[in-house]
This record gives sequence, structure tokens and C-alpha cells, in this order.
Amino acid sequence: MSWLEILEALSYAVTIIGLPLAIAVYILDRRKERMNDDEEVYLQLADDYEKFLKLVLDHADLRLMTASGAGQQLTAEQLERRNVLFEILVALFERAYILVYEDQMSRQAARLWQTWEDYMRVWCRRADFREMMPKLLEGEDPDFQRHITRIAAEERKQLSAA
Repeated sequence: MSWLEILEALSYAVTIIGLPLAIAVYILDRRKERMNDDEEVYLQLADDYEKFLKLVLDHADLRLMTASGAGQQLTAEQLERRNVLFEILVALFERAYILVYEDQMSRQAARLWQTWEDYMRVWCRRADFREMMPKLLEGEDPDFQRHITRIAAEERKQLSAA
């Protein structure tokens, strides 16, 4: 067998084995990169929610973490601060919805989304938040509006059944 025949046989081996292997490595690398991007988006959103909670803590007199919001007597200034905090929260929820939510999610994406769904449910249990929702949702993404409105209706129904 000559060197030329050996080189030709090696080129066939590379084509038959190496090319599919390179394609598989590329696909796996892209999938891993996509998962890392999803994780990075989730971590940034989680940081933003943590910042929001620090704002809530800075305005503890509004009792946003301990009271249901029903029957709470707030001054005009407190109402203004509460409403601004609710606007920040809805903007954060919308950003999470747009960046994370998909109709057909992978297991990992669904796991990341579930956290946001839980946050939305917690806030939608508050009567004052639900009452403000029509105003808060003005101009927001229509799909997001439908999604959080559905959650609010489910939570309202669950609270009235309890």
C-alpha cells in the first residue's frame, strides 16, 4: 500500500468518523451554551427580584410582606409608594415572562419558570395587588397580561373557596 493510498484511506476515515463527531460536539456545545444563557438570564432576574425585596424592606411600613393588603389603612404617601413598588414588580414579572416563559419548555426552562410563577401567585393573593392590576397592566405585553390575569383569577377563586 502506497502513502497515497494510506492518506486516501485516512481521509475517508476522517470523513466517516470525524465529521459526524464534529457535528455532534458542535450540537452538544450549542445546547450547553443555550442552557448557560438561560441560567444567566434567570440569575439576573433573581438578582432583580432580590433588589425589589430590598425596596420592600426599605418600605416596611407598607407591610407588603406580612399583610394581605385588605383593610389596611394607608396614607396618601404610603399608597403612592405602594403603587410604585407594584409597578416595579409588574415590570419585573413581565420581563421574566418575556425572557423565560415559552409554551413548550424544556425541563430546565420549566424549572426556572416555576419560580416566577410562584412569585406571581404569592403577589396575586394580595387583594390590593389584584385591585391595582388593571392599571398596572396597561401597555404591557398582551400574552403576559392574559397569563398574570389568569393567575390572579385562580388565586382569588382559591382564596374565596378557603
